[in-house]
Amino acid sequence: MTYETSETSAKPQTGAPAAAVGNRLGWNKVPEVTVYFWIIKVLCTTVGETAADLLNEKAGLGLTGVSVLMSALLAVALVVQFRTSAYRPGVYWLAVALISVVGTLISDNLTDNMGVPLETSTTVFAVVLAVVFVVWYRRERTLSIHHIDTTSRESFYWLAVLFTFALGTAAGDLVSERMDLGYWLSAVLFAAAIAAVALAHFALGLNAVWSFWIAYVLTRPLGASIGDYLSQPTADGGVGLGTVVTSGLFLAVILALVVYLSVTRKDVAGPERTPRHAE
Repeated sequence: MTYETSETSAKPQTGAPAAAVGNRLGWNKVPEVTVYFWIIKVLCTTVGETAADLLNEKAGLGLTGVSVLMSALLAVALVVQFRTSAYRPGVYWLAVALISVVGTLISDNLTDNMGVPLETSTTVFAVVLAVVFVVWYRRERTLSIHHIDTTSRESFYWLAVLFTFALGTAAGDLVSERMDLGYWLSAVLFAAAIAAVALAHFALGLNAVWSFWIAYVLTRPLGASIGDYLSQPTADGGVGLGTVVTSGLFLAVILALVVYLSVTRKDVAGPERTPRHAE
């Protein structure tokens, strides 16, 4: 599913804040939203769930230690991402995969280590994400992902991505825990919710920006449900592949798709392409 999420033109507006038009990088730093985008996004969320479980079980560092380690790796990946002058599939999707793991660990730490109820963490993450969007829009006058071409916009973008993963983790766990549907039915439920958002956008005119970000949040519990279904023992309702095999399989598919996109550049917007504006 593809969304056009521009609200303003890429051209600087008269009277716009200097920070919004200054420090311009010249090229969009994120991929076009194509079917490849959504496939890799779901795969990354699955890896985020299974890899977090794997590291927590095997690394011997405890949940806190694993969280510190993965946060450090994410920081390095984001430094590299910010230093690039344009979208690079390998760097971008590495950052997304790591942010998926960290977002999962943030939610798990609040629930398991601090005893924060899922209702509370879900609400807090939703509020923080809303604040990020409000500040982003007030600062840049757009939430367009077609024009992540300044350091300021890129900073807001990655903050939003982090909290969508944390929110998706907490909300997904809350729904699964309350409804007790099991992994497979949970995956169907979240896939149906994403389909409903797509229908609302394409058929009913739901705002493109909000359609994109709602779907972005929902892919997190969808991917987690798929990952749990494949990795968990059959006695617990899973397929029993284990976290090692599941993580390895999905990482291999992600790597293959990223290499393909790096070669074909099918998710890179050409300079002559001007995205439609969301009304």
